[in-house]
Amino acid sequence: MNKLLLAVAMVTVSGCATQSFVLNDQQPSVPTKETMQPFFVSGLGQTQEVDAAGICHGAENVAKVETHMSFLNGVLGALSSGLYTPRQATVYCVDQWALNDNAPHR
Repeated sequence: MNKLLLAVAMVTVSGCATQSFVLNDQQPSVPTKETMQPFFVSGLGQTQEVDAAGICHGAENVAKVETHMSFLNGVLGALSSGLYTPRQATVYCVDQWALNDNAPHR
């Protein structure tokens, strides 16, 4: 019984999915902003928004937006039996000004 429970837990926690939206060919290696988005009951009928243009100081400065389920997100979902299923949202900017909050806005 314990082996079955362990196998189910491993499958549940390891189920990762990533969606990437590439908006500009210049892809930086460092994320500009990463946030956890809460979803309930596996996110059925729910949406979350990220203002990537606001984070990067203009839509032309957005390189990529990515959402994924991290290991921690999977653990939280498994512990709550799917009632709470958060996801990570990451915004990548191409403009170096966007990486510095003290930089002047254009």
